Parts: sequence; C-alpha cells; structure tokens
Amino acid sequence: MDETPIRVSYSNIFRMSHACVTTGEMPGTNCAPELSHAIRGRSAVSGVTSHGNRVYAVRDYKTEVEVYDASSMELQQRLPLPKLSCVSGIAACSQHNCLYVGDWDISSIHRVDLTRPSDTKNWSVGRIPEGLSVNGAHNVLVSCLVENKLQEYTTLGDLVKEVRLGVANPWHVIQLSSGDYVVSQYTSPGVVSLVGPDGQVLRSFGESLPQTGLEVEPMRYPVSLAVNKAGDILVADCRNNRILAINSALSRAQQFPIAAEVALRNPYALWLDEAHDRLYVGEQRGRHRLLVFSNVNRIYFKQ
Repeated sequence: MDETPIRVSYSNIFRMSHACVTTGEMPGTNCAPELSHAIRGRSAVSGVTSHGNRVYAVRDYKTEVEVYDASSMELQQRLPLPKLSCVSGIAACSQHNCLYVGDWDISSIHRVDLTRPSDTKNWSVGRIPEGLSVNGAHNVLVSCLVENKLQEYTTLGDLVKEVRLGVANPWHVIQLSSGDYVVSQYTSPGVVSLVGPDGQVLRSFGESLPQTGLEVEPMRYPVSLAVNKAGDILVADCRNNRILAINSALSRAQQFPIAAEVALRNPYALWLDEAHDRLYVGEQRGRHRLLVFSNVNRIYFKQ
C-alpha cells in the first residue's frame, strides 16, 4: 500500500485574523500566522526540524526520515534508518551537516550524515530519551524522561556532561545562550522551567496561574519546545490541543492563535525556523498532520 503523505496547501484558504500574541497592543499590524501546508500521514509526527532548504520529519513506528523541499513541502526522499526501533524526536546540526534521531525503545541516538546518508552511527543514552536539541557548542542534548537528567554528546557520541535536573519527567530541553536550560515537564498540570547549568530550577511557569497578563488554563502534558532569539517560548500543550506562548521571564502566557478550522489534534512536535519565518507543528492524533505556519516572526511578547 502506498503510504506517501498527502500534501494539502492552504495558502489561499486560511488567512487568519486573530489578534497578535502579545501582552501589549500593536495597532495596525497584522500578526496572524498563515497555515500554508498540511501534510497528512498514517502515523503521528514524532519530530520535525529543518536544515538549509530541506525539512526533515519522523513518524511513529517508521524506520525512516521524510525529507521535504522547504519551499514547496513536496516529499523529496526517505532516508532509511533500519536500526531504528521507536522514534522519539529529531534535531539537525548545520555545523556537522547531520541529523540526530532519538530512539526511546532501545534508549539510543542515531546519527545520519547528510553528506553520506547511508553513513549512520548510533550510541546508547539514558533511559527514555525524548526531546533532542543542538546547543551553541554544536553538541546534541537529550532529555532522559525516566532518569530526570539531561545528557550532552559530541557529534561522535562522546559524553560531554550529564546534569541531574531538579524537575520531574523532563520531556524536552533547550539550552539558551546564557547556559541555562528551558525544560518542559510531561506532567498534568504541566510545567515549563528555566534550569541553571547545575540542574537547579531558577523559575517556572505552570505550577499556578500567572498573576499578570492573560490567564490560561493549566497545561496538560506539555511536550516539545521552541525558543526564539528573544528567549520567548512556544510549547506543544499536547492534551489541551493548543500551542502556548510563554514570555522569556516565564511570567506571562497566551495561546498561539490558530484558526478553529484547523482543528489542532494533540500537537506533539515543534520546530521554529525564524530565518524562513515558519513554525512546523506535528500532530499525534487525528490525521497525523505536519502543519506549516508562515508569518510567525511578529508573534512575540512585548516586554
């Protein structure tokens, strides 16, 4: 049976008119994101990232990486990963021109050399690796859900450091230029925390409703994160069927404006490509879509 993802273009259908996601007003500015593509599949999108003019996505129970043209979102090829058991995320490194794919079933990371895609390498990591990211040192970070820690590896698979985190059930970890980490906790109510290099929590959002700004319902099992250059955070609030935007101070949050017609179902994977003004969202339920939103750079928090 042909399992080629079904690509649907929405560039001329959804022109959203929601207000900007800000804590202040921007008169006369149209900050609404535009849903330009929705690519349906037969299984959940477990991870998405981009590198150059290519977009890379992985799906549950698939031993391959889907490769799309970033402009047209047409499927270009599939990169096989025959040793992959159960995918848990993906990250790209421009410095080393490679992809990292997590495998939670056998607690490992698979590395794909994009110059020679058949050249793969894998190594063991902590138990239940979930969110992957690449830091400023061009090393790969992995959050270990069961062991409440993060690990940092070189592109050759050498362990650089291991940090015990002062949070429970860390799902995704992104390191900021300051050296601190943003961490999502797979809990309900959900929590997103800023954690120091020693693993201690500096501040959190989600333990209680914010005292300032627009109040939002508590998160339920937040998963993937995306952080912009200003340090503002987007969170895939999976069980609430929404994307939440939290400011860099972790003091305010508002819902990312997505038209009701989109009917977002269990957002699971996030990737923010600020250079190309796009946000990629992968769904865990429904039609298992890979959604592409354009015109997102103006959606921010006014400090």
